[in-house]
Amino acid sequence: MEIRVLRYFLEACRLGSITKAAEKLNVTQPTMSRQIKDLEWELGEKLFERTNYSIRLTPAGELLRERAEDILSMADRTLADFKTLKNNDISGDVAIACAESKNVSFLAKCINQLKTSHPRIRFHLYAGDSERVLEKLDKGLFDFAVIVENVDLNKYNCLTVHAVDRWGVVMRRDSELSDKDYIEPADLIGKPVLVSRQSLNADIPRWLGDSTDKLNVIATLDLTYNGSVLAKEGCGYLLTFEGLTDTGSDSPLCFKPLMPELTTSMHVIWRKHQNFTAAGEVFLNALKDVLLQ
Repeated sequence: MEIRVLRYFLEACRLGSITKAAEKLNVTQPTMSRQIKDLEWELGEKLFERTNYSIRLTPAGELLRERAEDILSMADRTLADFKTLKNNDISGDVAIACAESKNVSFLAKCINQLKTSHPRIRFHLYAGDSERVLEKLDKGLFDFAVIVENVDLNKYNCLTVHAVDRWGVVMRRDSELSDKDYIEPADLIGKPVLVSRQSLNADIPRWLGDSTDKLNVIATLDLTYNGSVLAKEGCGYLLTFEGLTDTGSDSPLCFKPLMPELTTSMHVIWRKHQNFTAAGEVFLNALKDVLLQ
């Protein structure tokens, strides 16, 4: 399985056409078709359903697309990291998976500190559910992960962020529950609820217990901003961290904390025995300076 052929495959996936992919990559269409057929033979699976006008991924093709993206990301990262070894100054990329939280301000402090002392370091922040984030961290596609739930810390080195995130409900100021000082479990039963998929499994059960199944969840989401738009339109009550949406006096939305209080701690983790690039080492030292002071 060659890196070049995987690039052909992914470009064909992206454009939905082997002909268009060949044109984009300056390869003849017969050459690309032959390479992809050889790949199918090597894997023993058909990757595309072909028609006269387009191609569609088979289940095997979907699996390969996901794996190929990771493989090419790692290959590109490895080449980039080795190029930095030739530089006299510290440069390169630092990849950080980052949860949504107002408490990631510590990252801003680290990046701000390093942009002057090491201006050739570039930072790449990614979002995603914990399962996918940890998978990519384990593969070396991410250098660090900022997580807001417990993981097996025997597998990782860890720095704890001192601030915690407080849970609450974001709602319209004219909603039925907006006059309450805090929201109790019974208040949400039967109400339309918006909540992230991850927190519905990992956090909300700590607050609702056996009543979690009684929630009327009308939408699950990945991004709090999208949830705030739905809440602003009156679609439902958004369960989220404090400080992720605009609930100031000029906003049509308000925030009410949960009672009993529900909080989530935050950690920065990285693989044990990880060999960082010079850029990664510099960033780790900045993290320690900010979080351990």
